[in-house]
Formats: sequence, structure tokens, C-alpha cells
Amino acid sequence: MQYRRAVIPGGTFFFTLVTDRRRPILASDEAVNVLRNAFRSVRQSRPFEIDAIVVMPDHLHCIWTLPPDDADFSTRWRLIKTWFSKHCPDTFRRTPDAARLKKGEQALWQHRYWEHQIRDETDFSRHVDYIHYNPVKHGLAQSPLEWPYSSFGRYVKAGVYASGWGSDSMCFEGVGHE
Repeated sequence: MQYRRAVIPGGTFFFTLVTDRRRPILASDEAVNVLRNAFRSVRQSRPFEIDAIVVMPDHLHCIWTLPPDDADFSTRWRLIKTWFSKHCPDTFRRTPDAARLKKGEQALWQHRYWEHQIRDETDFSRHVDYIHYNPVKHGLAQSPLEWPYSSFGRYVKAGVYASGWGSDSMCFEGVGHE
């Protein structure tokens, strides 16, 4: 099957990445710090803006904006996943299945990821809300402010959200992919 990805230089995209077999390898401060360092390392050589992000135990959601002359988010994700795989604790590693062994791959991430090109400001706002509400949706926090692995605090400081936003039930029809 041929997968088609959007090719929009300077585009803004929503992404979902999932760990292999939904293992909760991102459930510790140590793992999130390794992931942060992977992002930092890749952004040094291939810049992009992280508009919003949440890291959950077994997946992450984020919105990126690429530079005006660049549409290559695929290479960035490959480099981030590779960097994380090389630098994460050995306890995260499992014996890969035969197909992954043949390719020399680790069993840390699902092969693919989901992306959606952000169409307009309303689409952007809905996806940012979805990202920040995700820990509440999954029962990991009572409010987005309680979840430490999110850009929500940055948005509160910027005055985009009140600190109590998202403490109630919310609906995000047509947004996200898990």
C-alpha cells in the first residue's frame, strides 16, 4: 500500500506517534528527557517550531510548523525516533520481531505515524485544545495543568488559556488519532 503524505513547505501539521505495541515507555521523567533531547538535537540541524505538544506514556501528539522553504517532516521524525532509540535506557528495548531484526530496527515505535495538515486558525485551535486535554481524556490528570509533559503551561503563561481550562468534560469531534 502506498501512503501519501502532504508536501507543503512551511506547513503546519498535527502528528500522532505511538510506541510499539503501546508499551508505556514514555511514562518516566527519564524517558521524556531523552525525547526532549532527541527533539533538541534534530532541531539544531533541521529547524521547526513546536507549536503544541503532549507526551503520554504510550504516544505523543504535537503540532509543528516547518520553515518556509521546507516540507520534510518525515526525515525529522525518522531522526527523532532514531536518536531516542539510540539514547534511551536499555530497559526500554525488547527483542524485535523477525522483520525488525532483518532491518536492524528497534521495537520502540510503531513504524508509521499519523499526520494532518492544519488548514486554518480554527483547525489549529481545535488541535491545540485536543493536545492539551489528552491527559484528562486518558484519566492521567484531573486538569491539563496537572500533566507535566505538555505545552499547556506555556499557553497559560501566554494568556491563551486560564489555568483551570479543561477541568470539565470536553468533546473534540473529528480531531486527533490514537
